[in-house]
Amino acid sequence: MPKIAAFYAKHFGFTATWNEVRDKATLRPANGGCALVLLHASKGHRIGQSCVKIIFDVPDVPAAKAAQAKLGLKFGVIHRGPNYQFCNARDPAKNLIQLSDAYLA
Repeated sequence: MPKIAAFYAKHFGFTATWNEVRDKATLRPANGGCALVLLHASKGHRIGQSCVKIIFDVPDVPAAKAAQAKLGLKFGVIHRGPNYQFCNARDPAKNLIQLSDAYLA
């Protein structure tokens, strides 16, 4: 979990709060919004098995992708839809993450 918390701090500005009694970490974004909670996977869970995608709204997908590449995070090709674009990567736990401008008002 510390490696995953450090990943989200480096790439997306989250701050971790650790609760060792409950064996979890809560990641909070610097500018407010939804928090992420890190828990240990069950013993039968396989890496990359979850059907979860964490989507980060960004105003400029190519610029955000380039900024992440400078930090060492490589996103895949930018896909374009009718009025949006997005690209995907995986975090250290193999969870899907996405940069997208589809959800901004």
